[in-house]
Amino acid sequence: MSWEAVIGLETHVELSTRSKMFCGCPARFDAPPNTNVCPVCLGLPGALPVPNREAINRIMQIGLALNCSVTPGPVFHRKNYFYADLPKNYQISQFDLPVCVDGYLDVGGDHGGRVRIERVHQEEDTGKSTHVGGDGRITAAEYSLLDFNRSGVPLVEIVTRPDIRSASQARAYGQELRLLVEALGVSDVRLEEGSIRFDANVSVRPGSDAPLGTKVEIKNMNSFRSLERAVAYEIQRQTARLAMGESIVMETRHWDEEAGVTRGGRTKEGSSDYRYFPDPDLVPMDIDRSWADEMARLLPELPSQRRSRYESMGIDPAQAGTLAVADHSLRELFEEAVQAGAEPVQSGNWVTGEVVAELRRSGQSSPEGARLRGPDLARLLKMVEGGELSRSAAREVLAGVMAGEGSPEEVATARDLLQISDTSVLEAAVDAVLASHPAEFDRLAAGERKLIGFFVGQVMRRTRGKADPKRASSLIRDRAGL
Repeated sequence: MSWEAVIGLETHVELSTRSKMFCGCPARFDAPPNTNVCPVCLGLPGALPVPNREAINRIMQIGLALNCSVTPGPVFHRKNYFYADLPKNYQISQFDLPVCVDGYLDVGGDHGGRVRIERVHQEEDTGKSTHVGGDGRITAAEYSLLDFNRSGVPLVEIVTRPDIRSASQARAYGQELRLLVEALGVSDVRLEEGSIRFDANVSVRPGSDAPLGTKVEIKNMNSFRSLERAVAYEIQRQTARLAMGESIVMETRHWDEEAGVTRGGRTKEGSSDYRYFPDPDLVPMDIDRSWADEMARLLPELPSQRRSRYESMGIDPAQAGTLAVADHSLRELFEEAVQAGAEPVQSGNWVTGEVVAELRRSGQSSPEGARLRGPDLARLLKMVEGGELSRSAAREVLAGVMAGEGSPEEVATARDLLQISDTSVLEAAVDAVLASHPAEFDRLAAGERKLIGFFVGQVMRRTRGKADPKRASSLIRDRAGL
């Protein structure tokens, strides 16, 4: 039997606002435990929440970037179930009227395709539990510590339709979504700090025409590797059980990274178990067309749009993908170089190749810090194209420019790297090299063409890299009668 996996993802994104979702407490990750708290985020009686307008701006930007529609009157609901680290004993979330609905994200690459977005809704994050003793899990802990600093931090949940069909596609979607949110600047999307984390709903069915199977939710994966491994394991586990005639229980499971398995948590609730009802302390929001239009106007160029634009310049898809997600300063260097007249493909190759390599070698963090500007790179590439510099000499000039020695022309002159422009000088160098290797020249004249590279190398060595390799190769061929 040919089993098909059906996967939907729920992605939680912490927004990087200065304050929390419903109070004025700082939304900081690195503060001492239980210092960024107040009666509102501690759920004390009589405390009233007030929505964070900037958080609403940011969720609209996420939704619009995901091609969603903005709901004119979204409503905050109370989602009722026990959280040890959310003291109200309910979470302020959204149910049938979220901020954004019905969008999609196009994922590129071998595991790409269109993934539909069901909803993007606003809620608040929980606190953080630390289980002390044993293996760090609550079942073996001696006691638990609660830090409420994160409780109430603005949290966006992005829910897909069940459009994903493999673990690798789930990972590709997660990576593309992270790039999009990062480009918007609404979250630091730090996986290691839990600023973006994934839940996966996984089911298996006997073929694409069969009804959907019983889904299992895997909770709180905060790395792409964990997401892919957990989904792959769960597909394998469910397929094996169904193949043996066993049933799947609808439940919540947790990923054990060390063991490489999912483990059962609790029986999965349905929406009715959460007893959603509109929060009586929060009136429905009124998002008019002008507000939504203003958020749409503020959207930057997104990674997918940037990739398409680079490909339209003639850059191949793989290189365009690398360049589109490169550091902002590298992309700016590329854009400035092209604007200054550099050929896009060559400029892209140098930015992601030689420039990055020199930054690593020199310990510089960005082209700006290394004093490299787009017009400098454009001039350097024109010098290579015009035969003024060999490629190897151009790398040395690049290092000089990035070290602050001056413009490409100044560095090339100071280091005596400009290629030989006098034909008679180059001919003399070629003749001297051929004369010093008579046996090899006889073999070349007899048709052993691979020796051309050997002689070009000797000419470059004799001229300290200042010969034009193409002109040297042409002269060598002429001398050998090839």
